Amino acid sequence: MPSRSPRVLLADDQRDILEALQLLLKSEGFQVQSVSSPAAVLAAIDEADFDAALIDLNYARDTTSGQEGLDLLARLHAQDPTLPVIVLTAWASVDVAVEAMRRGARDFVQKPWDNARLLAIVRTQVELSRALRRGRQLEGAARLSFDGAPPLIARSPAMKPVIELIERTAPSDANVLITGENGTGKGLVAQAIHALSPRAGRPMVTVNAGGVSETVFESELFGHVRGAFTDARADRVGRFELADGGTLFLDEIANVPSSQQAKLLRVLAAGEFERLGSSRTRRVDVRILSATNADIDGEVAAGRFRQDLLFRLNTIEIALPPLRDRRDDIPSLATHFLEQHARRYRKNLSGFDSGAMDALLRHPWPGNVRELEHSIERAVLMAAGPTVAAGDLGLRRSQDGAQSLENMGLEDVEAFLIRKAISRYGSVTEAAKALGLSRSALYRRLERYGIQP
Repeated sequence: MPSRSPRVLLADDQRDILEALQLLLKSEGFQVQSVSSPAAVLAAIDEADFDAALIDLNYARDTTSGQEGLDLLARLHAQDPTLPVIVLTAWASVDVAVEAMRRGARDFVQKPWDNARLLAIVRTQVELSRALRRGRQLEGAARLSFDGAPPLIARSPAMKPVIELIERTAPSDANVLITGENGTGKGLVAQAIHALSPRAGRPMVTVNAGGVSETVFESELFGHVRGAFTDARADRVGRFELADGGTLFLDEIANVPSSQQAKLLRVLAAGEFERLGSSRTRRVDVRILSATNADIDGEVAAGRFRQDLLFRLNTIEIALPPLRDRRDDIPSLATHFLEQHARRYRKNLSGFDSGAMDALLRHPWPGNVRELEHSIERAVLMAAGPTVAAGDLGLRRSQDGAQSLENMGLEDVEAFLIRKAISRYGSVTEAAKALGLSRSALYRRLERYGIQP
């Protein structure tokens, strides 16, 4: 979140209501501005930016229909669609509040309100508002562009050390090992390193070591001469020669066959090799970037990967965090993929509605950025309106709860279990008992995670 405190606009014609809300919100670190009429609300929105607005539905004109509040809601939505509006309503006018939500309000709070619930709602809507606004901005600092490579979107604190390592190591010829779970963007980081290096004008050649069988691995990397084996009807140039003067990216490096690791070590150490079936030694000048999602140290300990080869590969190691640890990047990544696939499928989409963005921010993303892109592509195809809705994303909860929990951080696990308990028992009191928490302790966690009971 930005460093400034969240700013909330309050609107009610009753002074005691405004004073009570001001005391509550200010005590929790919010900046608050209070007004008492619809006209004053519109004037305040013109003069300053707010993260959320909490407005009454009834003002001086009448006290029961809520029409003034509904009219104000429509004008606010037209003036700033990203501003989350929470409506205040008495018990007798819940139907009006439901109508307000149909017209664009994000939530409603009944008078007299529960402080914990009101704070949880306001915090959730402030976070969603900021996420939506970040996602709709031009990427700017969040999108690091490199000539010849796709943009690397990385605004979250977890990605800061990655960007620093890319910028510091790219100008050198040091070999780099990129580690991380499937779908975290290891190939994109390799492209960025090559694009920032002095070799950018030379080729970058990619080999998926996990997709090359052991029988053709040597030929694939080093080439062969005619007659080297039964089907070798002509000489063939290998990937090392193709990458001469440039960069060779060895993806899934942990899958290199044991029988070929010594030959790979030789070319990394001396820059020399022979084509399969030839005795002529060839020399190449190649920078090696490699990547793996495996526990490479574990592979070394098990004797399946040579330690001296690992030393050659990981002069510098860049560890990519999973998407669940860089949630600040989700709005920008989602917006980038939306624009990309909307152009591809010729769809006119302006962004995500609040429900869709909420779903994106809450999903555990075991498949990381790759899963996010596939979800956005599906949403672009399924969207029937001008914005993507939550149902368009097709996100499903894992049927294997244990596997889902394995892919979560500690706080994600706690939030997951709390949501499950709330859903099962339908009562904060009963959910707290089931979780072994006091009611107040559970409410504090609901506020922390933005969970609405």
